Amino acid sequence: MANARNQQNLSSLQGSLSGIETFYVVDYQGLTAGQLSRLRKDIREKGGQLIVAKNTLIHLALQGNGQDFSDSLKGPSALVLAHDDPAGVAKTLSDAAKGNDRGIPAMKGGLVEGRRVDVAVIERLASLGSKQSLQGEFVGVLSSHLSSFVGILEAYQEKLGGGGSAEAQG
Repeated sequence: MANARNQQNLSSLQGSLSGIETFYVVDYQGLTAGQLSRLRKDIREKGGQLIVAKNTLIHLALQGNGQDFSDSLKGPSALVLAHDDPAGVAKTLSDAAKGNDRGIPAMKGGLVEGRRVDVAVIERLASLGSKQSLQGEFVGVLSSHLSSFVGILEAYQEKLGGGGSAEAQG
């Protein structure tokens, strides 16, 4: 580990993990260079980052942050950092795995908003969709309830005989 290149890679990895509350540990072995490149691009579009590094370096970088993922770091591993949209990044990984017959990249575990989670939680998170689509659904639900509320207020105003709307006055 005293190798200068390894020290530099460890420092870079620790810098990338700084301030990250959500990441996933995945097995990427079996992806072609083109598939890996496409996966990196798709993850980047969701505000994430795919980092391939030696398990020893990943272990040391995570250990420096007080996290132990040694049980997940068996075989080839990569870290997928989710800067903006944890669900969107998880969905991208899930979709990529469904897109090939070997299910690669395969989830090994992760950290979501500072808490360690298992593969089942990550898969459930991936099924939610992106942050943007969830926000859109939320706005839709709110607007329908607000429309109903305004209708109730107008009906109550008519019942009271107020009729103070612009149409009634004109």
